[in-house]
Order: sequence, then C-alpha cells, then structure tokens
Amino acid sequence: MTVFVYVNTSKQVGDADHIKVFATTDDAEKWFEENDPEGVAFEYEVLE
Repeated sequence: MTVFVYVNTSKQVGDADHIKVFATTDDAEKWFEENDPEGVAFEYEVLE
C-alpha cells in the first residue's frame, strides 16, 4: 500500500497545514486543484 505526501515548506513543522497525506492520486489531485495547483506530492510506501 502507498500514500501520497505533500509538504508545504512555507509552513512551520507542527502546523496543521505543513503535511498532507492522501490515500489516492484522485484525492491528491482534487485537493491540489482547489488549494495548490502548482504543488506536487510524492508516493510513499506504508509499512505494515
């Protein structure tokens, strides 16, 4: 299983908007369209 992670480098560590984690690319794309069209997320494997 993987997730998609977005880091907003303009926010401080610990700020609620510093990191966003998305379960699917569709979730990430929808959020980016509405909030940060120039942003990108990277895929990260979830360890079980």
